[in-house]
Amino acid sequence: MPGGKVTMWHAILMFGGKNKEIIYPNPGFPIYESVINYTGAKAVPMILEDKTDFNVDIENLKSLINKNTSLIILNSPSNPTGGLISKIDMDKIVEILDENPHVKILSDEIYSRIVYKGNEFTSLLSYPEIRDRLIVLDGWSKTYAMTGWRIGYSVWPTKYVKMSERLNINSFSCTNTATQYAAIAAIQGPQDCVDDMNQIFERRGEMISKELNSIDGFSCNSSKGAFYVLPSIKKTGLTSDQLQDFLLYQLGITTVSGKSFGEFGEGYLRISYANSEENIKEAISRIRNFLEDNKWENAKN
Repeated sequence: MPGGKVTMWHAILMFGGKNKEIIYPNPGFPIYESVINYTGAKAVPMILEDKTDFNVDIENLKSLINKNTSLIILNSPSNPTGGLISKIDMDKIVEILDENPHVKILSDEIYSRIVYKGNEFTSLLSYPEIRDRLIVLDGWSKTYAMTGWRIGYSVWPTKYVKMSERLNINSFSCTNTATQYAAIAAIQGPQDCVDDMNQIFERRGEMISKELNSIDGFSCNSSKGAFYVLPSIKKTGLTSDQLQDFLLYQLGITTVSGKSFGEFGEGYLRISYANSEENIKEAISRIRNFLEDNKWENAKN
């Protein structure tokens, strides 16, 4: 596939539509909700909150499923939260799915190899009881830092492969050959670069969480995977959009409003640490310098 979005597009198109309901993480990758709404299906948010470390509320998930539920989307490790579904919780989720055989699953595992020490990634492919209705999304963009190459892949149950192929043929035709050779070189080549990158990300993640928690108005959970944190900024008194715009236009710091990741992202700000340690420290320094002479309410002006 030319990237990861195509798998989301195909799966949601196939199982969405009028009178269908699709459960998705919120805050979550914006394409989920966007495509669900496009198909005419009802977008049912699975709310993730910092007070539970952005873990899936198992009982709430169970209550969201009904006879109209056609698809559940899971993303672990998560963009934008940096959260990770534990093996214990994944077992419970699969038990729920086992009780609802009419529900298909899209597992977005694009950050599967960016997981930090003390945590373990669990792929839904490791549960044979749901493989006949499981679609897995993965690719090269995160693990090998190959975003610009636009190369991903998906794993489908045999019975849905022909439908997916038909959508491929009628949308993008094929993935370009040069990119495919680059992808082969990445997976067949040395993997120490992936491990080295993870160690750097982990160090940056620990640093940025610590630094943000020392800033008045911010409260930041530790990231378990991917390369994002989603600090709460509710105590600043600003909306997510207000703080995003102030940081960008006044302090020259690029972040993303939590609201961009869904209704329940309001009150949060996504910060990527796929940047140098020096630049991250500079960004934190600019915020601190502003707060030495101002309060957050002055950022509204």
